[in-house]
Amino acid sequence: MRVTVMETSVDPRNPSYLENRSAMLERLHEYEDALDDARAGGGDKYVSRHHARGKLLPRERIELLLDQDAPFLELSPTAAWGTDFPVGASVVSGIGVIEGVECVIIANDPTVRGGAINPYALKKTQRAGEIALANRLPLVNLVESGGADLPTQAEIFIPGGGVFRDLTRLSAAGIPTISVVFGNATAGGAYVPGMSDYTIMVRHQAKVFLAGPPLVRMATGEITDDESLGGAAMHAGTSGLADYLAEDERDGLRLARQVVSRLNWRKLGPRPRNPQPAPPKLDTEDLLAIASADQRTPFDPREVLARILDGSEFDEFKPGYGAALVTGWGELHGYPVGVLANARGVLFSAESQKAAQFIQLANATDTPLLFLQNTTGYMVGAEYEQRGIIKHGALMINAVSNSRVPHITVNLGASYGAGNYGMCGRAYEPRFLFTWPNAKSAVMGPTQLAGVLSIVARQAAEAKGQHYDEDSDQAMRMMVEQQIESQSTALFLSGRLYDDGIIDPRDTRTVLGLCLSAIHNGPIKGAEGFGVFRM
Repeated sequence: MRVTVMETSVDPRNPSYLENRSAMLERLHEYEDALDDARAGGGDKYVSRHHARGKLLPRERIELLLDQDAPFLELSPTAAWGTDFPVGASVVSGIGVIEGVECVIIANDPTVRGGAINPYALKKTQRAGEIALANRLPLVNLVESGGADLPTQAEIFIPGGGVFRDLTRLSAAGIPTISVVFGNATAGGAYVPGMSDYTIMVRHQAKVFLAGPPLVRMATGEITDDESLGGAAMHAGTSGLADYLAEDERDGLRLARQVVSRLNWRKLGPRPRNPQPAPPKLDTEDLLAIASADQRTPFDPREVLARILDGSEFDEFKPGYGAALVTGWGELHGYPVGVLANARGVLFSAESQKAAQFIQLANATDTPLLFLQNTTGYMVGAEYEQRGIIKHGALMINAVSNSRVPHITVNLGASYGAGNYGMCGRAYEPRFLFTWPNAKSAVMGPTQLAGVLSIVARQAAEAKGQHYDEDSDQAMRMMVEQQIESQSTALFLSGRLYDDGIIDPRDTRTVLGLCLSAIHNGPIKGAEGFGVFRM
């Protein structure tokens, strides 16, 4: 078979290479600092207290649960960054391999406010459940939580019920759910083990009840204790809530592995076309220097593709038409993918039409799609409006919205305006969405947004015959630019769970490979119809 092996024009001696690399490393260092905060849990005092009780930390539990040397793709590790809540949101979630089976794992961190569920912990937990359902992945909950964060109960009580609903929907879809209870699972938290297919409780540690002894006494006058009310032995021998009684935490994790080993789990998607794919021919270290330090300077996404696709092989589709959008076919860790990647930021009518056709072709061949974002949005102006940029942009968004093959999105640089929608942003439900640390996303760039507000305010003053204060205008523009700049960064957006995590550019191929493998637990089937395309 004849294939197209990509070449490169990247020159490590070029000053722009060093500038880009330095800027990316600076953003990576900021991200590593945030990761350190998340990994620290509740701090040395609470971690030491937890260990002194003979208990394991959430990441220690996950490590013992996974197969030896198996990778763990952590999801949203810096959730709640930049908020009033601890970085990581008191929950660790991700995808790992247990007894050869890819599973979604959710682990409460009891060193952070007793593992209480705050608004960001809830979002993170629900997102993990969405990933399990969309990709047909068994779900394992490692439970130890004091329940709802009471000061923010108004934000979590009503939407929090969706966690239990989603557990039952997973079970109804034939996707196994497993809970290992290491400590408190009180009130609504008791329904996590209660609604799981398999429940394991650790003797003398698990406490599962709808109301603890103090509340029972206040509500009914009954005086009781933790063990008789909701201890592991009681649930294993009397209530029947516990399916397995573990002697300690390690035994509980052993039992969880045993349960997974008996699931008789099979992937429904096709296996990799090539079980031993060739690695890229170009150095992945260069990925640190490809994205421009100045977002106004475009970069060629082919340089990225040449460093993440198998053998650096890529068959470009319509290379001479709609050149601001690169489309084509390749393989990643043996899995076939169709790629849509922004090359010059702006999307024109030709790019939109090209994208819609390419998405249809991918659905016709049941091929997953990879979106590499670096876009400022669709082109504006009288000429482009007259040529139909709205209907052509709608054509592309229609295709993205109704495509049924799995989508994976990575923001490499910018994701502004409706370009975020056309390139499968979060609202369009990609199976996974990751961000490079330099990336930004907003309704438009800070300078443009501040300028628009200035023009509108100036026109309003003129309409009223009022003097327009230029000094106030300058101050307003500076304030708006600073606000939008801070709210469009990768860390800000990842902290609010608008992606599934920030990734080191050098890890892009590995992360995408893990995602593709997870996706293929379910069937891969394209759409049979797209609705009405406005031509």
